[in-house]
Amino acid sequence: MAVSGFEGFEKRLELHFFGGDPVNIDNMGLRLLDFDSLEQVLHAVQCTVVSAVGNHFFDAYVLSESSLFVYPTKIIIKTCGTTQLLKSIRPLIHLADNLGLTLCECRYTRGSFIFPKSQPFPHTNFKEEVIYIEENLPNNLCYRKASVMPSKLPSHSWHVFTASDQTYLPRFALKSPDVSFTVEICMTELDRLLTRKFFKKAGDSKTGDSAGKEMTELTGIDNINPGAIICDFGFDPCGYSMNSIDGDRYSTIHVTPEDGYSYASFECVGSIYDDQDDIVETLKKAVQVFKPATVSVSTTSNNHEVWTRVAHAMEPLGLKCRSCTMDDFPAAGTIVFQTFTAGRRK
Repeated sequence: MAVSGFEGFEKRLELHFFGGDPVNIDNMGLRLLDFDSLEQVLHAVQCTVVSAVGNHFFDAYVLSESSLFVYPTKIIIKTCGTTQLLKSIRPLIHLADNLGLTLCECRYTRGSFIFPKSQPFPHTNFKEEVIYIEENLPNNLCYRKASVMPSKLPSHSWHVFTASDQTYLPRFALKSPDVSFTVEICMTELDRLLTRKFFKKAGDSKTGDSAGKEMTELTGIDNINPGAIICDFGFDPCGYSMNSIDGDRYSTIHVTPEDGYSYASFECVGSIYDDQDDIVETLKKAVQVFKPATVSVSTTSNNHEVWTRVAHAMEPLGLKCRSCTMDDFPAAGTIVFQTFTAGRRK
C-alpha cells in the first residue's frame, strides 16, 4: 500500500428541492442555473467541468474529480481526491432559493478513505463532516440521522447522513411513493492487466474526450448499457470518468488505476419495477470490467428486492459475500451495505 496517493473513494451529496415559482419555465427548475454559477460552486469544492451532456430530463457533467447531475428539483455531486464537497451545500441552497426552490432533503454518503490523513477540512473525519453539514442545513430539515455502517472488512465501512423536512415526508409520500433505487459500488485491488487500459501511452497527444472514448470501447464499458448516451473523459497520465444517460436515468464510472491504490466505482439508478434480471446483468457487466478483489455495494431503496439481487450479480464473478448491514434513514429509505471478496483472497 502506498503511503499516499490519489484518493479514489468518492464523497457523494444529493440534495432535493421543492417549489413552484413561475421562474421555473417549463419545469426546468435547477437546470436554469447558468454555467458560471455552477462553476463557482465547483470552485469552492475545488474541481471543474471537463465534459457535459444533457437530454430532456437532466444534465450530466464529468468533473475533473468525478460527476455532477442536475435535475429540475435534484442535484447530485460526487467528487474524489481531496475535494471539499460539503462546501457546495450553502451556495447550492442559495442558488436554488433564487429560483424559488426550497431544500427538503439532503443525503451524504461515502466509503472509507484509503488516505484519510490527506483529507482537508471538513472531511478529516465523519464526525466533522456531520457537524459541518448540520451547521449548513436549514432548520426545517429536522429529521436527521448519521450512521457508520460497518463490515467484516476493517478498511470498508459506509458513512451515511440524511436529513429531511417534516412537511416533505407526508406530502410527497401521499402523492407518489418513491419507487427508485440507487446502487453505489466501490471496487479495490483491480486486475492489473485491465487497469493498464486506463493509462495514456507516453507521447499520446489525444484529447481527454478522444482518450476517454477509446478507453470506453477498449474495456467494454460501452456494453454495460448499449442504449445509453455516454460522455467520457480520459485523464493525463491516467484515470477515467464516464457518465451515461438513458431517459431520466444516469450511471457513472470513475477509475483510479495506479497500482497499490487502484480503485473504480460504478453507480446507477433504476426503478423497483425494472426487470430484476436486467439489474443483475448490469451490475455483473460493470464489475466484470475491473475484476476487483474487494467490492462494497450500497443499495438505497424502499424495496427489499433490489439488494437481494446484488449477490446474484457478484457470485458468478467469483465474489463471495462477507458481510451485510441494513439501516433505515428518514426519506432516503433503507440502505443495505454489502461487502464481497474474491474467492482466492481471505
